[in-house]
Amino acid sequence: MKGLGRLLFFVSRCIVLCCSLFIIACSSSLPELPSATVHASLTKNIDDYSYLIGPGDNLNVFVWGNPEVSGDYTVRPDGMITTSLVEDIKASGKTPTELAREIESRLSQYIREPIVSVIVKGFTGPFSEQVRVIGEASEPKAISYIENMSLLDVMIQVGGLTEYADGNNASLIRVVNGKQRQFGLKIDDLLTDGDIKANVDILPGDIIIIPEAWF
Repeated sequence: MKGLGRLLFFVSRCIVLCCSLFIIACSSSLPELPSATVHASLTKNIDDYSYLIGPGDNLNVFVWGNPEVSGDYTVRPDGMITTSLVEDIKASGKTPTELAREIESRLSQYIREPIVSVIVKGFTGPFSEQVRVIGEASEPKAISYIENMSLLDVMIQVGGLTEYADGNNASLIRVVNGKQRQFGLKIDDLLTDGDIKANVDILPGDIIIIPEAWF
């Protein structure tokens, strides 16, 4: 009986090994997905920064003297909104002022000389404008870009580094002239040593990657 049990155990292990090798072989033959499409920031002049509306933003569209066509609207995932009298108007990627002028143009078919104001009540912004922090941050997340944002501002928003972070080997990914470039960051020097020279400007669309330290 013991010999039979050992034989069955050996056979079962062989079956498991063969299945594992089969899965690995099948996995290695699967086609690889192409890398993500590079999307440069929509902001053309950072010195004259204006907030751009994005999917998920909550907008208040106020039409002066016409409360019946005013209201609150959420930008859909496709970047569009539908308001009273105006269907499927593109909102994502525009400033509130640009969107207000376009709504005025559409409404002029129904209302004489409409005056429209667009107020952003909840800020998300387009993905291309968000700053993403991944890796060993206390709270990795995507952050809506704020004018004149610096690395220190970003680290405050993500709660600093974890105890396992290798902040001085962190990197910043930025699209420059249509191509992704990688730059080194010295986050430990900034947060631990107070080295203000390590506090660099952050731009819309930047990605910050914080690796784990090897002990």
